[in-house]
Amino acid sequence: MLAVFHRSSLGVAGLAATDRFDISAAQLATFTMLQLLVYAGMQIPVGLLVDRFGSRSVLLVGTTLLTLAQVGFALATTYPLALLARAFVGVGDAMTFICVLRLVSSWFPVRRIPLVTQLTGTLGQLGAVAAAVPMTWALGHLGWTRAYLLAASFGVVLAVAAYFSLHDAPTARNLRGARLSFAAVRASLAASWAHPGTRLGFWMHFTTQFSATVMALLWGYPFFVRGEGRSAAVAGLLLTLLVVAIMVSGPVLGWLVGAHPWHRSTMVLTIVSSIVTVWTVVLLWPGNAPLPLLVLLTLVVGVGGPASMIGFDLGRTSNPPERFASASGIINQGGFCASLVLVVVIGLVLDWRTPGASVAYTPSAFRWAMSAQYALWGLGLLQIWRYRRRTRRVVSRDELTAVARGH
Repeated sequence: MLAVFHRSSLGVAGLAATDRFDISAAQLATFTMLQLLVYAGMQIPVGLLVDRFGSRSVLLVGTTLLTLAQVGFALATTYPLALLARAFVGVGDAMTFICVLRLVSSWFPVRRIPLVTQLTGTLGQLGAVAAAVPMTWALGHLGWTRAYLLAASFGVVLAVAAYFSLHDAPTARNLRGARLSFAAVRASLAASWAHPGTRLGFWMHFTTQFSATVMALLWGYPFFVRGEGRSAAVAGLLLTLLVVAIMVSGPVLGWLVGAHPWHRSTMVLTIVSSIVTVWTVVLLWPGNAPLPLLVLLTLVVGVGGPASMIGFDLGRTSNPPERFASASGIINQGGFCASLVLVVVIGLVLDWRTPGASVAYTPSAFRWAMSAQYALWGLGLLQIWRYRRRTRRVVSRDELTAVARGH
């Protein structure tokens, strides 16, 4: 929750940041792109650190970094310092989720891990809710510096609580892995990537997540307002429904994955096909799409967020416990790399279709820009189908069911 809150806390502060740092819209978008880039780039190093030093130690460092970065962002008065602070927010954010995944796998019965993982992601979305209305109130009533200092203070409370109460496993306060040389690191990553299940998990994460992430973090609001002619209030409601869809669908998918591990790739293919279908109807609709169709779009796209976490379950059942965190780091890069590419490409296409009129993007420009998703969906679906066949050749259905359920 805390990591998602800090990640999302700039979403409602765009206008305030523009005034405070005297920056353009492109410079404002750089904050989001930098966070995604840092987050994606840190996944494998963080996974290796968790395998070596345990979740508790890495999580405490990440929480401390998040807190200090938000303090720096609160006090920053220049654009370069603000960028540096947001970069470290990305580092601290990256050091959170993989630790939580490892804790779930250590503390809960194997059959319940998919459900608890989804519940973790669902509860984490409350951080996005807290970064909306409460943060908007804080910025309006307390001002920039005090609002972000207040946000940072929650990290202090959580770090103290985690230090005294958190254990890596029921039987150990700290779990340490073997010391890793460069050769051992390379061998561990190569072994994780060599298993087709890890690659299948990567491409699942890649294909399911980017549409929801890009809609929530940057381009959803402009698309609904400029591309579909909706009011600011309606656009905000649609983005809220996106979060609701993520929170409601997560536990359902977690239960389905635990009950039917052999059909995880089928679930992903079905969800991605549904996302592609609804987007196609919206983009081909003559004129502005009707509101019920946009509601359906946000609900279906929202399911893609929890669906991306199915990839981590592939990593769990395809690797031994000592490689789980590093495999998760590989998989977690997929969706965020795709999101980063899409954020940039949408901006470039919008500028291409409306040269010299960046403040007045047209509905036609947004249709062109949002169509960039099809290239990523095509690549992802092809790779999912490819590695699904390879994974099923090396893992029998009975064996997979036994592994997934801890037998």
